[in-house]
Amino acid sequence: MVKRTFTFIDLFAGIGGFHQAMHAAGGNCVFASEWNEHARNSYKANYESISPEIFANDDKFFAGDINNVDPDEIPAFDVCCAGFPCQPFSIAGHRLGFEDTRGTLFFNIVNIVKAKIEVGRPPKVLLLENVKGLKNHQRGETLKVILATLEELGYKYKIEVLNAKYFGVPQNRERLFIVAWYKDLIKAETFNFPYGIDSKGKTIFDKDKVAELARTTHVSDIFEPKSTIDSSFTISDRMWAGHQVRKERNRQNGKGFGYSLFTDDSVYCSTISARYWKDGSEILIDQSALGLNPRRLTPVEAGRLQGYNIEGAGWENDTSNKPIEQMPYNIVVSKKEAYQQFGNSVAVPVVKRIALEITKQLL
Repeated sequence: MVKRTFTFIDLFAGIGGFHQAMHAAGGNCVFASEWNEHARNSYKANYESISPEIFANDDKFFAGDINNVDPDEIPAFDVCCAGFPCQPFSIAGHRLGFEDTRGTLFFNIVNIVKAKIEVGRPPKVLLLENVKGLKNHQRGETLKVILATLEELGYKYKIEVLNAKYFGVPQNRERLFIVAWYKDLIKAETFNFPYGIDSKGKTIFDKDKVAELARTTHVSDIFEPKSTIDSSFTISDRMWAGHQVRKERNRQNGKGFGYSLFTDDSVYCSTISARYWKDGSEILIDQSALGLNPRRLTPVEAGRLQGYNIEGAGWENDTSNKPIEQMPYNIVVSKKEAYQQFGNSVAVPVVKRIALEITKQLL
């Protein structure tokens, strides 16, 4: 049992990638917010046993629409986690700060933080996640507003783009992370991001050496036994022909769009997205050795690609890479919803490693 040493809230919670990571690092969730009904079902099914307090009294601390949340009714917390949607800011008069965030969902985050500061309970650390493209959103103005707002609230910060493929999962997935700490409470000058984990599970802090030192992965690390995979996951002749025609047409037009094909031995695959359920084109598994068209990942495999420990029908390979350190995760929604939820999730091992470093360096 990990000793519970800090509290956290989970905003735009999705299916709880932050919850898993923070819980593993010794955190206790005191509030969560997620508006999507299917994601709420997944969240409650998987975390009610470890965080019963937030679901007590008719989900008192498990809110739906964050716009309807009164910050004063949220319990005090040490860490705020949020994988927030990227929205255009009005950039009102280029004040670059809190006022510029009004009308966006980021405003809800800073409003909660501001309310806690005003009552003398400032959150110690903020952990924010977004797509890599946030750096260039509105020609960089969006990120400027976010960072200026954090400074205005009294936080120092560090930002970094991290790739899941260096954290033990075979997926090329880059995401931007912001770690901010309240400078009146935490005197740290900087935060050293983890860039990956090595074969022994140790943190790699050297950005220049992470590619050579990171734990080796293969796409087959996430596979269910091939003998158990239903034929419905193999794409039809018509869809396969369509993928190939579209890829050739795009190639001739100088576009990179099309399907991406991977083998068991590929060290990683493409980024899984929320649209994976439509045609699986970004990650198709080669089955030519079996005389078959490529197949999609199963929902279980899609979840494992994000670091969720899902038993499913078992594992194709007896591998030390499977995320056995994570709590078990159960899929309680349809295939379509499961693909969307995993595509929208954070890669749990990345956030878990950041969470561990936050406890060591800042808390």
